[in-house]
Amino acid sequence: MYIESEKQLREIYGYPKGRAKDKQLPSLEQHSINFIAHSPFVTISSRSKTGLVDCSPRGGKPGFVKVLSENCIIFPDGKGNNRLDSLVNIVETGDLGCLFLIPGVDETLRVNGMARISTSAEYLNLFSNYPNPPKTCIELTIKEVFLHCAKALMRSELWASSSKVDRAAFPTIGKMMNDQLSVNDTPEAQADMVARYQRDL
Repeated sequence: MYIESEKQLREIYGYPKGRAKDKQLPSLEQHSINFIAHSPFVTISSRSKTGLVDCSPRGGKPGFVKVLSENCIIFPDGKGNNRLDSLVNIVETGDLGCLFLIPGVDETLRVNGMARISTSAEYLNLFSNYPNPPKTCIELTIKEVFLHCAKALMRSELWASSSKVDRAAFPTIGKMMNDQLSVNDTPEAQADMVARYQRDL
């Protein structure tokens, strides 16, 4: 049996109460601004005009996402592989959802709104000291902000040292992609990949 309506879901789960119901805000305030200032990592979810969804990671030093106002934040678009999945989706629909994480903190921050791609000198100058300055920025006009409880990260023990996987015991991305694409070339070594990526950070 599949669930096909909110009514069916509510019969199973009921409705949020108290703070869970009331915590959604229309803009940033002191604690969400502080959260973003301490976050070195965020995932962004976007939607294409055909309805396909995509989720992409973004990272930098804590505070790499700049808060311009209670209703606007700016992401640098760091050098990547030029697939541009998120950027194309933003151009097509503008819908963007964000999940900010802070290492060691089990709570997360959700920020949703409408995004645009900008080449504004004012925005790009915010990141002019980067080794590889961005060519564009993502401007997000905020519609929803709320803190997300710690349960998922507590269950995963994401920040626990015991949860870390020995990288040498896991296939390299070169090996995985060779297998996925049925390529017989010698895969790039992990150390070589890290050195190559370091030039583009």
